[in-house]
Amino acid sequence: MKPNDPKDDLHRYLRSAREAVVWKLDGLSEYDVRRPLTRTGTNLLGLVKHLAGVELGYFGPAFARPHGEYLLWYEDDAEPNADMWATADESREDVLGLYHRAWAHADATIEELPLDAMGHVAWWGETGGVTLQRIMLHVTAETHRHAGHADIVRELIDGNVGMREANSNMAGGDEAWYEGYWHRLEASARQAQAKQGRPGPA
Repeated sequence: MKPNDPKDDLHRYLRSAREAVVWKLDGLSEYDVRRPLTRTGTNLLGLVKHLAGVELGYFGPAFARPHGEYLLWYEDDAEPNADMWATADESREDVLGLYHRAWAHADATIEELPLDAMGHVAWWGETGGVTLQRIMLHVTAETHRHAGHADIVRELIDGNVGMREANSNMAGGDEAWYEGYWHRLEASARQAQAKQGRPGPA
C-alpha cells in the first residue's frame, strides 16, 4: 500500500467495515442471525444481504460492469425490504457467499478504474453522474453505518460488542463495570428528567 494514497485509504476503510459486519455473525445460531431485534425488523443476516446488493449495484451497473448475479429484490414485483432479510430457504452460506462475490466484483472495479472514472447511478436520477471516488465514499459510509447497526443488534442478542475480535475499541471494563455504568447513566437520565419538572418512567 502506498503511503497516503487516496484510493488505498478508501479501500482499506471499506474492507474494515465489511469485515466488521461479517464478524458479527460468528458463533450465532441460525435463529439469532435472522431474528428481528427492532420494530423495523433489523437483523444481522439481512444487513449482510442488503450490503451485498449495495456493492453489486454501485460497483457494477453504475460503471457498466455487469456482475452476473440474480438479485430477486430488483424484480418489479419484489416485496418491500426483500433485501433486508433472509428467507428460511436462503442459507447463511448463500448470503455470505453472495457478499464475498460482491466484494470480489467491487474490488476488481476499484483496482481497474482510476478514482476520477465516471459512472452513472440510474436510481439517483439527474444527480446520477458520479466518480469512482464518490461511490467509494458512499459505499464505505453506508457499510460503516450498517456495521453500527450490526454492533447494536449483536449486543442485544448476547452482549458481545466491539469493532473486531482482536480490538473491541471499547473503553470500559468487565461485565460488572458495565452494569454499574448502565445504572449510573439510568440515574443521570432520571435526574435530568426530574429537573425539567416532567414525569419520567415509572
